[in-house]
Amino acid sequence: MQNLPEKFDETRLWEALRGFGVSASRVTYAPVGFGDYHWTVTDEDGRPWFATVSDLEHKEHCGQGAQAALKGLRQAMDTALALRDRDGLRFVVAPVAAADGGGPVLPLDARYALTVFPHVPGRTGEFGQSMTEAERDRLLALLAELHGRTPPESTPPADMEPPGLPGVHAALAESEEPWSGGPFAEPARLLLREHEATLRARLAEFEALVARVKGRGAPLVVTHGEPHPGNLILGEEGYLLVDWDTVGLALPERDLSLISDDPADLARYTELTGRTPDPEALALYRLRWSLLDVAEFVEWFRGEHQRTEDTESAWKGFTDTLEQLAARTGT
Repeated sequence: MQNLPEKFDETRLWEALRGFGVSASRVTYAPVGFGDYHWTVTDEDGRPWFATVSDLEHKEHCGQGAQAALKGLRQAMDTALALRDRDGLRFVVAPVAAADGGGPVLPLDARYALTVFPHVPGRTGEFGQSMTEAERDRLLALLAELHGRTPPESTPPADMEPPGLPGVHAALAESEEPWSGGPFAEPARLLLREHEATLRARLAEFEALVARVKGRGAPLVVTHGEPHPGNLILGEEGYLLVDWDTVGLALPERDLSLISDDPADLARYTELTGRTPDPEALALYRLRWSLLDVAEFVEWFRGEHQRTEDTESAWKGFTDTLEQLAARTGT
């Protein structure tokens, strides 16, 4: 995020970091990623850290509402710790636990929560970045190892239906009256009306895919949720996966769909696991990704907001997503 979180006193970080045994000498905001807020930290011994503050009021994939999101975030971070420490998965970039023996998530107030990670050196990627066949196969090998582990008890379920879909249906039903949440409210309403037919068709397609895929009863595995290049760090020993707040129990295609929707491109995964990805499940999760984005953007623009670099980026994401959904049907 380019902008600091709303109504957040950055000085609180210094004291909160001590809860993780980090006595900071320097704290610098890092305008990277989208969703959470990040700082680079150097402690008094010169050791680097990475601090993440989550806005629990806008973290629907962890839970609806701040309390539910805090619970879901704790489950996700506990799962990452278990995968790293219990299962020895060295590619899992897990948070550190609190110095008093508590968990890895520290609430800062009713809205924000802090997690702290060791700094990981390496080359980072970007969302949407293309991968060579060799890079793709390395990632597939990593995912095969992850999916083969017994899910930790803390692993939260990752429902097929995206959180926020009821909000999209409500927005479509209420799109004839003006919206007044901020500068993007009315443009968002008009854009939604323009793409209403496409969006309703994609929602119906998604519901049909869910019914068919669920009906097959395929086994669930522990998935990362967003294993795209933007969440990969290439270190000395290979790929490392960051951002485990999306971890969840789901079909393997939840992860695989972000690599390709063609099972032929996923042959290395089949070699390692003996499981051929389901084309309809791949299609389901790729469509789910787009619908989840629409749900989050609709909630953002219907609520109170200002014109900032982040809302400008969100607006571009909203328009791009709707155009992609339209191109999918040729409308």
